Amino acid sequence: MKPDMPCKFIPSAIDSLCINTIRFLSVDAVQKAKSGHPGMPMGAAPMAYLLWDRFLKYNPANPGWFNRDRFVLSAGHGSMLLYSLLHLTGYDLPLEEIARFRQWESQTPGHPERGRTPGVEVTTGPLGQGFGNGVGMAIAEAYLSARYNRPDFPVIDHFTYGIVSDGDLMEGVAAEAASLAGNLKLGKLIYLYDDNRITLAASTDLSFSEDRAERFEAYGWHVQTVTDGNDLAAIWDALHEARAATTRPSLIIVRTHIGFGSPNKQDTFEAHGSPLGDEEVRLTKKNLGWPAEPPFLIPQEALEHFRQALQKGGEAEAAWEAMLSAYGKEYPELAQELRQAREETLPAGWSDDIPEFPADAKGMASRVASGKIMNALAPRLPLFIGGSADLNPSTHTVLKGLGDFESPQNHPADRQGDSGGEWGYAGRNLHFGVREHAMGAALNGMAAHGGIIPFGATFLIFSDYLRPSLRLAALTGLHLIYVFTHDSIGLGEDGPTHQPVEHLAALRAIPNLLVIRPGDANETAIAWQVALASKGKPVALILSRQNIPTLDRDTCAPAQGLSRGAYILRDGAGAQPDIILIATGSELHLAAQAQQELERRNVRTRVVSMPCWQLFDEQPPEYRNAVLPPQVTKRLAIEAGSPLGWCRYVGTEGDIVGIERFGASAPGDVVLRELGFTVDNVCRRALKLLGRRED
Repeated sequence: MKPDMPCKFIPSAIDSLCINTIRFLSVDAVQKAKSGHPGMPMGAAPMAYLLWDRFLKYNPANPGWFNRDRFVLSAGHGSMLLYSLLHLTGYDLPLEEIARFRQWESQTPGHPERGRTPGVEVTTGPLGQGFGNGVGMAIAEAYLSARYNRPDFPVIDHFTYGIVSDGDLMEGVAAEAASLAGNLKLGKLIYLYDDNRITLAASTDLSFSEDRAERFEAYGWHVQTVTDGNDLAAIWDALHEARAATTRPSLIIVRTHIGFGSPNKQDTFEAHGSPLGDEEVRLTKKNLGWPAEPPFLIPQEALEHFRQALQKGGEAEAAWEAMLSAYGKEYPELAQELRQAREETLPAGWSDDIPEFPADAKGMASRVASGKIMNALAPRLPLFIGGSADLNPSTHTVLKGLGDFESPQNHPADRQGDSGGEWGYAGRNLHFGVREHAMGAALNGMAAHGGIIPFGATFLIFSDYLRPSLRLAALTGLHLIYVFTHDSIGLGEDGPTHQPVEHLAALRAIPNLLVIRPGDANETAIAWQVALASKGKPVALILSRQNIPTLDRDTCAPAQGLSRGAYILRDGAGAQPDIILIATGSELHLAAQAQQELERRNVRTRVVSMPCWQLFDEQPPEYRNAVLPPQVTKRLAIEAGSPLGWCRYVGTEGDIVGIERFGASAPGDVVLRELGFTVDNVCRRALKLLGRRED
């Protein structure tokens, strides 16, 4: 655990035994599965062992201990390295699960999955993502420690460590995240770089030739190089030096050998993504002095050494709990707030200050309403922190008066922030820069760290840039909020490069992602309440650039109906409608206006607001059938985006007013009109659906 910091580290026989135990658990699991990546665990085992045995602060009996060090295996293809460490140190991961590597419903999937395996902090595998996640974890630690620590009470005080690979450093997300981390001077972020110079297809000299040390120094990182990945003493010294470099994140470049010990496959790409083969496993064990049989051998001496982590971790957590108890007596209000943050529970009255918006034909853009709502919520929610990819003025996501998150070394004492409030790591406005990809990955790390509900904002069109991170957030079930503004062709003059068309359909296709497109300011308020109260999933709020009317709730149903995904906004005369108009977002007012015109033509018309498909699909059949009666087959969906997916709600006898082309550069109202988003066109399409003459 925490090193006692002798002057010099002297490796012993038990260290070698433990390292080879990690290696061959990994090799045997991959070989039994006939699938996997054995080479990375074989080469990286020494530095991983030393980190976990001498430096990492954790308690295998309580993987969720809040003040533990975080460990990210960004090189997720080397998952057996992590699974071996988790089993050996005493996490609830039986040896039987190691032997079931990559099998149906095992706890040892091909790449680490948060929530499936105790001790796995984040889901990794797509390269570069874990690198960005670690940056987010370090941001969360810096914010929480700045907010809650007091003299003699470092209640939030831990490091974020990771093992990253050549592939991680090649990915663009890692470059973005490294630049951000260097600018923020995240001194408690330490990465060990497994510099084995082999990718799945070839050696790195064919594709990756820059000086990585100089590159990271230019980012503002503290960089060291260890020339031999088996030199435990050198790795020990480098980790100590990295921990002391408190004003810069650290990269330790460790020259390793993929497939170490394999007579025929060491330093070749054959050791990267395929099992060694039975004969090569036998030769490798012989080469490193390991018994050929039985497989999954764990020498008792090695196991006893590894399992010391249980006692050390329990003692470390008990000492922290004692400090936390004393902290509670000294600072009871902060302690209560921190408890709620750890449990991610919302305080009583958290939504009391959300404004209600009066009916207004001119209305306001839902992005503007969102900004007002966020600033009403934020003072009551200290766990609410985030920012945008350099678009605060456009996304309206500045938390006014709550400071900018940045390193205390980054600004002069008399500097005034754009958002007001205090400076340093206690600031709650994150400036991600023009780095959507890194923002997405960092948000995942912040949410996985715990203690906060992060948000990130950009234009809907640029959700493409953070899609891999967004997908992982949904896969993992992380609670965070995306604020996607400029949601349609209605944004106007910036043209088709900035006008999203297919994006709503693409986001709705992602399982476990809540996509909400509110239709006016009051629906936006309910959308924020739903987003913050949701558990186990990310939420995407889809907001307009252009003004949209604030509906008269005396003549329309209350906006609280949004919480059920869809609701009857307004019903026409008669017991059963002839047609149902279904709309979302900025097209909702079109449906409401078209209803009035259709009713004038003796067409009984129901308007349904459907801001969230997923929430509606979760409702009981009785509710869904009450909103969309099966016997009413004439239905018209209206949404300024791809019609893909709407057939599930309009059926075979319905129709969709959507967009199946890119937009155009012109004022927003002109683009909407030219592409058919007018009351006249909605009425025309409705009458055609009913087989009635327009006159």
